[in-house]
Parts: sequence; C-alpha cells; structure tokens
Amino acid sequence: MGYYCNTPDVARQKASKGQGDAVVHISAAALGGIQVKLPSSDEQTAIAAVLFDMDAEIETIEARRDKTRDLKQAMMQELLTGRTRLV
Repeated sequence: MGYYCNTPDVARQKASKGQGDAVVHISAAALGGIQVKLPSSDEQTAIAAVLFDMDAEIETIEARRDKTRDLKQAMMQELLTGRTRLV
C-alpha cells in the first residue's frame, strides 16, 4: 500500500489535496477522497491463487533445505567423532 501511495497517479491526487508550502499537510478526510484503482475480483482471485501456490512451493523447498541441513549436520558429526572414516 505504501508503494502504491507513491505512484504518480496517487501522488498527483495527494498533491492537489495537500495544504501548505514548505511542509505539505493532508487531512484524513482528503486522503479518504483519493481514488484507488483495484483489479477486478476475478483478477484478484487469480493473483491470490498464484501467491498461494508460491507459498506452498516455498514451504516445500524450505522443508527440503532443513532436512538437507540436518543430514549434513549428522554426517559431519559422524566424521568428527571418527565413527565414519573417509578412504
């Protein structure tokens, strides 16, 4: 939202509603009058589905990373204690 509020279209609207010269102030009521363009409901649903799938994939990759890290730690412990020797 912070990024979107600094886009040129919204920045123009804020500048036109602001008051002051050196330090510009804008009231909450004036901010409430700024028009925000949102994607259609179908597009929002499609975006949410993609983000959900990405989250699931990230969780899978992180679980694999954690398992690999644990395996590496166990192998290093085996080598350091001398139970396993490299030939």
